[in-house]
Amino acid sequence: MPHVKRASFHGDVNVGLFGFVSDRFALLPDNSLDVSVLKVPSVVCTVSDTQLIGLFLAGNSNGIIFPKIINRREVDEILTGLRDAGVEINSTILKNKHTVLGNLIVCNDTGAVISSLLKGSRKTIEDILGVEVVVAEIAESKLPGSFCVATNRGFLLSSNGSEEDYELLKSVLKVDGDIGSVNFGSIFVRSGILAN
Repeated sequence: MPHVKRASFHGDVNVGLFGFVSDRFALLPDNSLDVSVLKVPSVVCTVSDTQLIGLFLAGNSNGIIFPKIINRREVDEILTGLRDAGVEINSTILKNKHTVLGNLIVCNDTGAVISSLLKGSRKTIEDILGVEVVVAEIAESKLPGSFCVATNRGFLLSSNGSEEDYELLKSVLKVDGDIGSVNFGSIFVRSGILAN
């Protein structure tokens, strides 16, 4: 049975914007966000000197994709913190003008759907994440990562998503899912959930 905990980040319920989690680790802006139910080691960090880690990063248990706006010190701190926690991981800085990677990529450890805005980086993303990558719109948007949150056990698709979106995600991610919203009706489901 999954464990669920209600949380906020300094009063903001959009916890998915501030943290990144996988089945192996969590990246958080500070220690105030209690993710103990996720049962993974966490590293405190920033991205481009902001606390919006979940907005800017994408990845899975195999790899992390950093936006070009991250500075080298932050990358080194994240990778060193993960190594200190016993986590070795693939990583890359994506040289793409679109930097809100959390909104542009939805993935788990078996598949990924990426925005057409990243189609030129498809092979790099495949190599880092170690999964099949499909370029597609979700909810008629070039922001598939904002309309879906995925784990290795399932996914939640925004209520704005279609049956075709659901079937595509089920096929690519190789897990069952559901359709819904977060935070009293927000269609941007990834913004309100940290899940592994």
